Amino acid sequence: MTLLLIVLGAALGAPLRYLADRAVQARHDTSFPWGTLTVNIAGSALLGFLTALPLGDGVMALAGTGFCGALTTYSTFGYETVRLMEEGARFHSVANAVASVVAGLGAAYCGMAIAQTIA
Repeated sequence: MTLLLIVLGAALGAPLRYLADRAVQARHDTSFPWGTLTVNIAGSALLGFLTALPLGDGVMALAGTGFCGALTTYSTFGYETVRLMEEGARFHSVANAVASVVAGLGAAYCGMAIAQTIA
């Protein structure tokens, strides 16, 4: 049952990641991966929020592992960071790496703090 919940969550998170990534990136005329950065920060905030709530294993499998796991994308982040470096956009490459890690951790912390405040 747990595997089915993870698959269901991922089936919702992956298309949402693609659509959100494309919508954000279409608004920027730059090679910087704003779309991936946005979905990774949003997913980190949501996962931080969920982990601070007293949720059952099924909900965490669906929403945390499945949905947030598919919404966020470390592989695309890594690929885009390397691509920027290979294209000679060193500043954007380093900025992407630093912003992704710092903002992702900060968003997860803020999500946890919000959940603790309202729970």
